[in-house]
Amino acid sequence: MMKIYLAAPFFSPEQIDRLERVEEALAKNPTVTQVYSPRQHQESQAEQFTPAWAAEIFKRDVGQVLDADALVVVADFHDNDADSGTAFEQGLAWATKKPIVLFEETDYPTNLMLTESLTAFMKTSDALMNYDFSQCPALPYDGKIM
Repeated sequence: MMKIYLAAPFFSPEQIDRLERVEEALAKNPTVTQVYSPRQHQESQAEQFTPAWAAEIFKRDVGQVLDADALVVVADFHDNDADSGTAFEQGLAWATKKPIVLFEETDYPTNLMLTESLTAFMKTSDALMNYDFSQCPALPYDGKIM
């Protein structure tokens, strides 16, 4: 059974809707025991968006990436560019040799650094719900690359 870190932007209603569907799919996946979604862990002793809050959230999220067995990355774009925080988390997971599952519903070209570091690529929440995270089979990226 696997602990999953869910890396994704959550800055717009569309992104939050997508992320909620991914959270639900992972909750139904029998090979997943735990999902850490930063969206659900923004609380802090410090006032939001202060340096103390940022330091606490950064430390917590990095610790969760390092503690996870695998990452699920929601590729979501703004002005044809991936969210920088999500890309950082994916890079950290790759550097620590964790499996990375990239989920992308949009049709934007994706940076090759994201596509080349993934283990599996999926376009639907049903695919996430049925993916065997205990084996993490390779599923190549088949979208547009930039």
